[in-house]
Amino acid sequence: IADDTFAYLMDYVKPGMTESEIAVELEFFMKKQGAESVSFDPIVALGANSALPHATPGDREVREGDILLIDMGAKYRGYCSDMTRTVFIGEPTDKMQEVYEIVLEAQEVGLAALGPGESTKEVDGKARDVIEEHGYGDKYGHGLGHGVGLEIHEKPRLAQTEDNVLEEGMVVTVEPGIYLPGWGGVRIEDMVYITEKGYEFFSRSPKREVFNPLG
Repeated sequence: IADDTFAYLMDYVKPGMTESEIAVELEFFMKKQGAESVSFDPIVALGANSALPHATPGDREVREGDILLIDMGAKYRGYCSDMTRTVFIGEPTDKMQEVYEIVLEAQEVGLAALGPGESTKEVDGKARDVIEEHGYGDKYGHGLGHGVGLEIHEKPRLAQTEDNVLEEGMVVTVEPGIYLPGWGGVRIEDMVYITEKGYEFFSRSPKREVFNPLG
């Protein structure tokens, strides 16, 4: 449902729309697809607002050259989902592409470290190292992820503040980000299932392929 909603929004979003309009349409579409509700109040953040990890949708309008960050989830049969995508309205600048690729690399490193028996603190650290090596360590102020289930935030937490052990059957998010006040932010989040040998994706919305919702 969340993947279908994201695909729909990439055709729906147009210049002049507000964050609030997009958030309302997001929730409406999810319910039309069979969701009981959203699993949390969606984050739709444009431009500099995307530098706020927990931004609340407001009256900021879509403009050419904006960053658009959407963090959303559907509740279905009592269970929550959680996914974030960051896209660019129009052609991205070199800096936008640079920050995006750093976050994507950090996520890929974090994903590759997942598996039963792995330390959540160490998984977080491997992804965090990527961002720190590129000089943005002080612009990444949250943990790599968290468990998801009947509640949107459950244990285990993937963070430096807790050291848990991953087990087969757990469901966690992997969501590194870089947030630059006054400029904008990038976060990429997938929800995955820990398997016997690693992990499997729940979310399948494209990442590298989607930069421009205006086509």
